Amino acid sequence: MDTPLSTIAVVGLGTMGTGIAEVLARAGREVIGIDTSDAAARRAVASLEASTARAVRRERITERERTDVLARFRTCSDLRAVAEAELVIEVVPESYEIKQQVFRELDAVVSPTAILATGTNALSVTRLAAESRYPERVLGLHFFNPAPAMKLVEVVSSVLTAPPAVESVTRLARELGKEPVAVGDRPGFVADGLLFGYLNQAAAMYEANYASREDIDAAMKLGCGLPMGPLALLDLIGIDTARTVLEAMYAASHDRLHAPAPVLGQLGQAGLTGRKAGRGFYTYEAPGSRTVVPDALTPPEGAGTSAGRTVRSVGVAGSGTMASGIAEVFAKAGYDVVLAARGQEKADAAKGRIATSLERSVSKGRLTSGARDETLARITAADSLDAFAGVDLAVEAVAEDLEVKRQLFAVLDKVCRPGAVLATTTSSLPVIAIARATARPEDVIGMHFFNPAPAMKLVEVVRTVLTADDVHATVREVCAKVRKHPVDCGDRAGFIVNALLFPYLNNAIKMVGEHYATLDDIDAAMKLGGGYPMGPFELLDVVGLDVSLAIEKVLHSEFRDPGLAPAPLLEHLVAAGCLGRKTGRGFREYARR
Repeated sequence: MDTPLSTIAVVGLGTMGTGIAEVLARAGREVIGIDTSDAAARRAVASLEASTARAVRRERITERERTDVLARFRTCSDLRAVAEAELVIEVVPESYEIKQQVFRELDAVVSPTAILATGTNALSVTRLAAESRYPERVLGLHFFNPAPAMKLVEVVSSVLTAPPAVESVTRLARELGKEPVAVGDRPGFVADGLLFGYLNQAAAMYEANYASREDIDAAMKLGCGLPMGPLALLDLIGIDTARTVLEAMYAASHDRLHAPAPVLGQLGQAGLTGRKAGRGFYTYEAPGSRTVVPDALTPPEGAGTSAGRTVRSVGVAGSGTMASGIAEVFAKAGYDVVLAARGQEKADAAKGRIATSLERSVSKGRLTSGARDETLARITAADSLDAFAGVDLAVEAVAEDLEVKRQLFAVLDKVCRPGAVLATTTSSLPVIAIARATARPEDVIGMHFFNPAPAMKLVEVVRTVLTADDVHATVREVCAKVRKHPVDCGDRAGFIVNALLFPYLNNAIKMVGEHYATLDDIDAAMKLGGGYPMGPFELLDVVGLDVSLAIEKVLHSEFRDPGLAPAPLLEHLVAAGCLGRKTGRGFREYARR
């Protein structure tokens, strides 16, 4: 099977098949496109003509090179045209019956040495290979959409696949300018195996009316740096396609996190399958359009909140990175800030950290020296919460420990004036439990900033069942003034971001623990295939494995879902003191500073 793979057939000329054909033709391969629909074949040719014309206009290729690319692509409706191909890639609909029929017909046509690849991202490659005349030549070759732009290709081996076939397509992927990742045969493989569980949980969160579609999507984009929110991504993928993938994953894992959220089935049965239908979670200008238009669920501008309380001064409790970052945010926005810590030395050190941060902004031209001085002048470092007597908003950013926070709020209750808003920055603890430490729980709310606070735009605004309307309105108004994006969520573990992020991270750890894929392959798959700014293990080591384990335990305790139980490997690493970058070793080792 050590063939040059110079002539390649693509069976199925939908969006993915057309994209793969373009990648191959541009890389100098002779490409035979097969589709039973003449219209699909014409669209594929037109798409290649349009994309290569754009490339010429942008001076990425010459007109002669464009002519050569177009000449290397031909289409046909008869599957027998693939007889000369050294590699056949099928990209037909995700159905065993359809794919098995294609493979049976290919067995009768192609050379015994030709490699047969399925583009499935949900079905068993082993099952497809087992029914082939030559199962050793069958493997998975999973490109990501849009194929010309996305770098990742998952090369999927079954227990029947011959190593030379894997080597040939892996070499081809590299020659195409892609990053191949070798994975075994299980539904979703690496990237979709992690991605679709996360998407499913986002759909369930929306279905439960926990948060609006806009807030869920904004939270994951702004809180995690993702290119798209999960509900918008489901619309792009196709809600029917996502449900098919999840059904296959659930059949293999029996993990409730993979059981498709009922809303996916309801939308699919109604024909609301996403962008391609013009409506899914969102409504689009037309079928196939990316332009979202307002619909009955779109929140009207400025609606839904009462008038807030006046806030001129802010108290920030804590001396760590988060506390100093939050104080910097408020001071930059023109608020007078009292930064209180346990002792004057710690308070002064926290203010010094702010001065260093502001100086970096000045050196980078983002801030004038005058604005730096004015910002610092607004911050008073104090050694006691007694300094909060006159503040309008008190924000705590101390250790993530319920008893510590309850004790602090009991003090705030006595110190702060009547009508002051009391906010906790907890990321995982119940806000109501903190609020009940005061005699005025209606004044208490969650205000979860993300680290580093000066850079991250998101704030999760967490109402309890007792939070007053004007307190909620106050915090949203304050967020706007400090140029943060508030998203509303209820008082339950993880809120939006951590409730969706940490199960995904936990599942990545389980993949490694089960020896399914390596750290590097999983990180590469999620960055290249999912558009994540960091791979899961890079992120875990930055966050801290002890912090991650604590959040996993809180989620598991609250939702009681077996699939949320912390991965044993995570528990073992924490027990060994391997906590990530801060200790020099987590999932990877780091140079000591």
